[in-house]
Amino acid sequence: MEVINAIGRRKAAIARVYVKTGTGNISINKRALNVYFPSPLLRFVVKQPLEKLQVAEQYDIQINLNGGGFKGQSEAARLAITRALIKINPEDKPALRAEGFVTRDPRVVERKKPGRPKARKRFQFSKR
Repeated sequence: MEVINAIGRRKAAIARVYVKTGTGNISINKRALNVYFPSPLLRFVVKQPLEKLQVAEQYDIQINLNGGGFKGQSEAARLAITRALIKINPEDKPALRAEGFVTRDPRVVERKKPGRPKARKRFQFSKR
């Protein structure tokens, strides 16, 4: 099998994923998954689509991550892995969609407005 690539985004994070047949190795920015994401919860999020389809030991995955924080990066990686798995086998799409892995989460931070301390917060009102 040739290398399948896909892209995933979440907040400011961008994940580029390259999937090929292998033994289940996942490397992120040339580091092992458990080194890049020490938190077991974030590792779980990245592996969710693989565990759902029970193909975690069939593919080697190489991920390039940049931007955002660790939570956004893990969810961007999950979306990219999901898209790559759908490219490999389109029949898996309904199972992944039922879990909510196919939908790109569009929520991003609202921009700061001029004359305000934050996006919606206002300075304290003084009557006198």
